[in-house]
Amino acid sequence: MEFDTIAAISTPMGEGAIAIVRLSGSEAIAIADRLFKGKGKKRLNDVPSHTLHYGHIIDPADGRTVEEVMVAVMRAPKTFTREDVVEINCHGGLVSVHRILQLVLTNGARLAEPGEFTKRAFLNGRIDLSQAEAVIDLIRAKTDRAMNVALNQMEGRLSKMIRQLRQTILETLAHVEVNIDYPEYDDVEEMTHRLLLEKSQYVRSEIERLLQTAHQGKILREGLATVIIGRPNVGKSSLLNSLVHENKAIVTDIPGTTRDVIEEYVNVRGVPLKLIDTAGIRETEDVVERIGVERSKQMVKEADLVLFVLNYNEPLTEEDEQLFESVKEKDVIIIVNKTDLPQRIDMERVKQLANEHPIIATSLLEEKGIDQLEEAISTLFFAGAVEAADLTYVSNSRHIALLHQAKKAIEEAIAGIEAGVPIDIVQIDLTRAWELLGEIVGDTVHESLIDQLFSQFCLGK
Repeated sequence: MEFDTIAAISTPMGEGAIAIVRLSGSEAIAIADRLFKGKGKKRLNDVPSHTLHYGHIIDPADGRTVEEVMVAVMRAPKTFTREDVVEINCHGGLVSVHRILQLVLTNGARLAEPGEFTKRAFLNGRIDLSQAEAVIDLIRAKTDRAMNVALNQMEGRLSKMIRQLRQTILETLAHVEVNIDYPEYDDVEEMTHRLLLEKSQYVRSEIERLLQTAHQGKILREGLATVIIGRPNVGKSSLLNSLVHENKAIVTDIPGTTRDVIEEYVNVRGVPLKLIDTAGIRETEDVVERIGVERSKQMVKEADLVLFVLNYNEPLTEEDEQLFESVKEKDVIIIVNKTDLPQRIDMERVKQLANEHPIIATSLLEEKGIDQLEEAISTLFFAGAVEAADLTYVSNSRHIALLHQAKKAIEEAIAGIEAGVPIDIVQIDLTRAWELLGEIVGDTVHESLIDQLFSQFCLGK
């Protein structure tokens, strides 16, 4: 499959040490050769693959020197896209890199669409769809653990498992066809049903094993939506600042200072938290604060984890008890803050209301208790879990949905076998499961979905 030649800036915009303009396609080397002037009469068309060359970019229109560069030449098929690839390394200023890109486009290349380099790697068979999606996960990874999951997927760990399951289904269907068309025994029907049941149960168990990792995998990929709640002035904004290790929220002694939602990503021992500091929840006549309180309540409903902050220096109030009731079905960590002040809270009552949820005592003013809180968060979501490097996590929402659908199709096949449904009907469910698993790796996926997935990538990747 041959495409036109594309080009884009592959490094972030702004000032930096270097910037890279990447070209991919059958004309990539020829286009770069028209613009490049190296020592002597060196031509990029003649250089060996995977070599780096010093020289200058010259505007062919007037012979003017545009930039001092290093040009990498990589010939197909041993490249990321399996096409000829050229990377022009120049100084990292905004003007210089755009001038080079404009020259490349003027001389025959087309501006790449977002994710088009990775899309070509997929279309040219270098990677499958799940590996391509792992590229964007790797770019967006917020913790080492999330990065390890993306690396494993990019290397084809998930793909290998999915392809093995599809092969098992395919071989089972083929075996059934042979038994039907060329029966050698009188009990062929019984043998066929036994084979179908055994293989279907195996595929279901493997899908279930993958889905067991989905909750943690999705957290690693997307972050854990974590809401900090409590009455005004119990230390919610101080907690946000302590976890982020930066003063992101305004901290005062005046109740109601935080009137809107503040969001920040933070890495807590390998767990990426999308940390949300909310307005203090209380009855108020202030219109702006009341809007903030309502928004806080909505955030609690959508949260994966709630950090509920209480004041060690104040008795429990009716509002505190109502908050306990509102979060009893959630994953909650109770934080009793301001332990540097005299105790006025009834800790026995707190333990009753907490109902086995973790309770952490902190003095954010004296920076005490943060380590214990971070440990509690990590334990809550990764207790007993093996390291990401030792497990194939499913982290992509699309993959999770397809695995659930494939599991349902397999379960319908198993129910049909056990009910004595004709084999050709059972085969329909097995074939459906095979197709759904194929959508994960891109073997049975529609072109519109491919376009939609790659449109989420950054330009130049």
